[in-house]
Amino acid sequence: MDNLSEALEKLKLVSSDSATDSVESCLDCLLKALANNSTEASVKIQEMGVLPLLPILLKPQSSCTPKVANIIAELAKNEFMRSPCVEAGLIPPLIQLLNAADQEILLQTGRALGNICYDSHSLQAQLINMGVIPTLVKLLGIHSHNTALTEMCLIAFGNLAELESSKEQFASTNIAEELVRLFQKQTEHEKKEMIFEVLAPLAENDVIKLQLVEAGLVECLLEVVAQTVDGEREEDIAQLKTASDLMVLLLLGDESMQKLFEGGKGSVFLRVLSWVPSHNHQLQLAGALAIANFARNDGNCIHMVDTGIVQKLLELLDRHVEEGNVTVQHAALSALRNLAIPVVNKSKMLSAGVADVVLKFLQSEMPPVQFKLLGTLRMLIDTQADAADQLGTNGKLVERLVEWCEAKDHAGVMGESNRLLSALIRHSKSKEVVRTVIHAGGVKHLVTMATSEHMIMQNEALVALGLIAALDLVAAEKDFVGANLVSMLHKLLSDERSAPEIKYNSMILICAVMGSEPLHKEVQSLAFIEVVSKLRAHENKTVSHQASLTEQRLTAQS
Repeated sequence: MDNLSEALEKLKLVSSDSATDSVESCLDCLLKALANNSTEASVKIQEMGVLPLLPILLKPQSSCTPKVANIIAELAKNEFMRSPCVEAGLIPPLIQLLNAADQEILLQTGRALGNICYDSHSLQAQLINMGVIPTLVKLLGIHSHNTALTEMCLIAFGNLAELESSKEQFASTNIAEELVRLFQKQTEHEKKEMIFEVLAPLAENDVIKLQLVEAGLVECLLEVVAQTVDGEREEDIAQLKTASDLMVLLLLGDESMQKLFEGGKGSVFLRVLSWVPSHNHQLQLAGALAIANFARNDGNCIHMVDTGIVQKLLELLDRHVEEGNVTVQHAALSALRNLAIPVVNKSKMLSAGVADVVLKFLQSEMPPVQFKLLGTLRMLIDTQADAADQLGTNGKLVERLVEWCEAKDHAGVMGESNRLLSALIRHSKSKEVVRTVIHAGGVKHLVTMATSEHMIMQNEALVALGLIAALDLVAAEKDFVGANLVSMLHKLLSDERSAPEIKYNSMILICAVMGSEPLHKEVQSLAFIEVVSKLRAHENKTVSHQASLTEQRLTAQS
């Protein structure tokens, strides 16, 4: 430590005239001390006030510069030294050095900046604002043959790419081409993994997704899948997962997805389809998720249903009823749900037996599977009266829906169950369906659904309740009274925030329940006429007209 103190004192003296030999020997002493005991040496360097001298020594032409940058890198390995390094003004001169030609200077400078900014989003953001990203991308292109420099750039990219503010800067460079070119040259698993770790956060940006597709990343990923699909080593399994996950991520961008779809004839699209019947769960998962991503517009969905993709998904689901791989079930159901959105696909998918296969998962206890199952059935029966009638009279299904309507721990499942219950009634308009729902205890849930914060759900509930009242008021009367239906309608009509559709359907429902003596009495006791008469002046003509009709009905039956 005495040697270190001596060297630090000497450095303070010689740094002003920069006598190279003297400085170099001092720097060597500092590096040796840091290697022996980094914490103790760092404290000493800080105490002796040497940090503010280091910016002067960071000159591109000086032979001392790599050692000075190395010392800063070693100091900044200690968390307590990072702020002092920033306060000493080391970041600006280090960034300037990234334009140097000397590869050792570049390497040590990169290490120094990386260690100073490690785990600090604010400092990383500062680097981004100072234009470090285009500089590093350029370095990667020039020095791609230098393994150490390449790794330094990749580590920097991996850290910076986590920040949303970096994506725009990355998108303005040729990072996609550089990373794909670098990836194509790699043979070692570890190197590929390093590149994957940069690609994943970058590929979250839609502009960069398209750049990566155009740079040929997809072909690289397909090659990795082909090489590792039958591998049993841990690294093969890891690479297969990373490559197929990244492929799915690229398909989340509308432009990149459509480019790879190529009207349903793209080689990539067809290759990904072949993953679905695979015996490898990871590929089955990626294949199903890819179909779900391709199925994001009506044209693609119609093409895929017409070319038999539904059958592949149904066969996959059948394999997983017993095997029970939840992620594959969820992905396949997601794909079916998306494919069922275009009206022309619904009857084709119902004829293919989609509903029957989906119902096999009714006993699943996994909320993600329950959620997708409900969404798929709801999409399938939209405008399909016969299917809604058939499913709505399925006692086991309706009982399960009523059970899930109480799944308070899983808001998504609860919401979808309510919506499907309502949809079965709205699309079937069937007295038998209404009776099945009443018998299963579903009415109270539809009344609660009418108070949802989402207007679309409120409206769906009110229309379903109106149909229940119109088709079998006698059977529903007890449940309506027990669920405080009339009181709920009074609140909706009195609330100025209620949308016109809500007010309109609430009045329709009031008229529909007037045929029940106990409900009629509740309507009279809550002075509905006053609330409704105010709505005659409503700016929406449909609402004001319905208010007049409802007022006449209430007056006539008072």
